[in-house]
Amino acid sequence: MATKAIFITGGASGIGLAVAKYFAAQGWRVGLADVNAAGLEAARANFAEGMADTYVMDVRDRDQWAAALAAFVEASGGRLDVMFNNAGIAVGGTFAETPLPDMDRILDININGVIFGAYAAHRYLKATPGSCLINTASAASIYGTSGLALYSASKFAVRGFSEALDGEWAGDGIKVRVLMPSFIDTPLLDAVAAGTNRTARENVQAAGLEFTPLEVVAKAVWDSVDGDKVHIIVGKTAKKLAFAARWMPGAIRKQARGRAIG
Repeated sequence: MATKAIFITGGASGIGLAVAKYFAAQGWRVGLADVNAAGLEAARANFAEGMADTYVMDVRDRDQWAAALAAFVEASGGRLDVMFNNAGIAVGGTFAETPLPDMDRILDININGVIFGAYAAHRYLKATPGSCLINTASAASIYGTSGLALYSASKFAVRGFSEALDGEWAGDGIKVRVLMPSFIDTPLLDAVAAGTNRTARENVQAAGLEFTPLEVVAKAVWDSVDGDKVHIIVGKTAKKLAFAARWMPGAIRKQARGRAIG
């Protein structure tokens, strides 16, 4: 049987790299894509010779998507078992004070980047039996998060897009999953939140929220490929939020007013 293959955006660090390492440990070939060329080169050292391919690309560019996926599928012997749309950025701070260029950037990367990836991957996924598209959203897609309005909006879009495609692509034999993890201690949290002098990481810590280990997220992604749930909710914070959003929405709304964690 040919080696199975997974293509991962945002693969130079964080969730993307953790998932790549987990799948590679199971014998899969991995394709790592990222805008960070130096990060990709460093990430390559984690994999055996011939088991990982790297692609410097911007998920906002349709032509780069087409070229990278075509090259990876050729290298994998025609397989694309899993497309992991993981690349994303965070913009924190109050919505009214967010610079317009930051608005454009987060929406282009977090929404269009995912849509372009799904579109480019569809024909390869359809040609690979038992394939799966996985899109990274966030616990912020369970209930809108004060101080992260644009981030929440983008991740709600990813969630809705994933749910819709799971229905549309079932006839093509493609499963679609949406990853909704709690806060992860990744470079996404390094940025200073708009309107504050603290990083997003410091704000998460100040709010008393837990970080979910990358290994736990990677295992959840692995399990989702053969699982039957569309939503991959990972981490204590995300699970508590999902419960509260369903059964106690009024309490969440009350708590969210005037409270910004990002």
